Amino acid sequence: MAKILLVEDNEMNRDMLSRRLARQGHEVLIAVDGAEGVAKVAAERPEIVLMDMSLPVLDGWEATRRLKADAATASIPVIALTAHALASDREQALAAGCDDYDTKPTDLPRLVEKIERLLGQSSPATG
Repeated sequence: MAKILLVEDNEMNRDMLSRRLARQGHEVLIAVDGAEGVAKVAAERPEIVLMDMSLPVLDGWEATRRLKADAATASIPVIALTAHALASDREQALAAGCDDYDTKPTDLPRLVEKIERLLGQSSPATG
């Protein structure tokens, strides 16, 4: 299974989603703001990042831009997680470099399908 970094500031969302992913056999790492998320990606090299967009310190859009601008982390897929469900929100997340987009509340089967699809496409991070 995958090593997943969940970047989420809401404790209830973080707890629920991390437990559900762990039950499916994934190793789940946690970051509570965008700056911590960027640092953990560099240090831990997860296979995929689930990025809340509305984060303290550094928002998810800027955190994703930084990950995608760094050659060492650019190939790691990022799925935006947000309560904003407008088409323009999806376009904004993709423009920031997110590889996919999912709305909250999270539909776990749909999210797992997106994770599996992206992991099937991506090559392992090197470095």
